[in-house]
Amino acid sequence: MTAKYCSNSGLLPVKRVIYSPLMNADFNLWDKLTRVVIFLLFIAGLLGVAVWYLPLIRENERNRKEILRFDARIQKEEETSKQLRGSIDALRRDPKAIERLARERLGYGKPGETIIRFDAAGTNAP
Repeated sequence: MTAKYCSNSGLLPVKRVIYSPLMNADFNLWDKLTRVVIFLLFIAGLLGVAVWYLPLIRENERNRKEILRFDARIQKEEETSKQLRGSIDALRRDPKAIERLARERLGYGKPGETIIRFDAAGTNAP
């Protein structure tokens, strides 16, 4: 590095610094190191956010699975409800449905009918 003094019409001397290629290399090195440190800090920040929110993400996934399971259960219960409502409507409006139910479940019959019951088939276990 060399320094030159020049005078500007009687004013105080001004020092001019002329940079050599060696000094320019030092600035490039620090500039690159600064960029690398900033990049690494950015990556560390992203990893910190990921670690911070990982339990929340897992809980969210668990809740979504539970919601899907409940939706399937609701759909199954709605189908059962639809079948039961159909049975109730049939029993309210159709006397033959009531007669059939009384014959099947209670073993009733009309006067003069002979009722024959068959027991459930058993297994032939020794």
